[in-house]
Amino acid sequence: MRSLRDAFGQFATGVAVVTTATPGGDRAGVTVNSFTSVSLDPPLVLWCLSRRAPSAQVFLEAGRFAVNVLAADQDHLSRRFATPSPDKFAGVETRPLPGGLPALAGALACFACRTVTAHDGGDHLIFVGEVEHFRRSEGEPLVFHSGGYGGFSALAGTPGRAGHRETAGHRETAGHREGFGSTVFAGRSHRPDQILSRSLRALACWIRIARMYRSLER
Repeated sequence: MRSLRDAFGQFATGVAVVTTATPGGDRAGVTVNSFTSVSLDPPLVLWCLSRRAPSAQVFLEAGRFAVNVLAADQDHLSRRFATPSPDKFAGVETRPLPGGLPALAGALACFACRTVTAHDGGDHLIFVGEVEHFRRSEGEPLVFHSGGYGGFSALAGTPGRAGHRETAGHRETAGHREGFGSTVFAGRSHRPDQILSRSLRALACWIRIARMYRSLER
């Protein structure tokens, strides 16, 4: 089992914290590297959670979740939400997304989602959600590989990145309307699907491990 886990660890990923809040005020958050985009039309994402996780029932009952893609300097948040604690949100700056979902300040991208389904996946639950609102900002991603955290380094000859930009978007199912906020990504596109695609690609990168940390296993 350990050797299989080590083999899985050879696949480098971004890091995300998935958060939720119930109408009764219960909040939960977990660190994941299983987040991935599924579809642009409709805009679907998925992530996986251990059936034994204390927060599993909260996520199932809430019916909504927010995915926060962590920046390179947010490894402390990855550790915090990966470690059991009575209140993981204590001292953490959050900003509410539509519907009251807690978004982590400084995240590279945030996706507010409605849970479409939760599939059985062995010892995990596979949550599929439809993106109803999202926002993104430029920055370097936090990268996870083989039990350690690292940073991003562009390969020689690849396109560089422009200065800081922020883009917000939303998708309203009831009104069958799609749009985004007043700040337009790169000033060139009025297509939310393109903006969403760029936001989701915040997790896809070539990496150079810049620093390594001990990984806590729970």
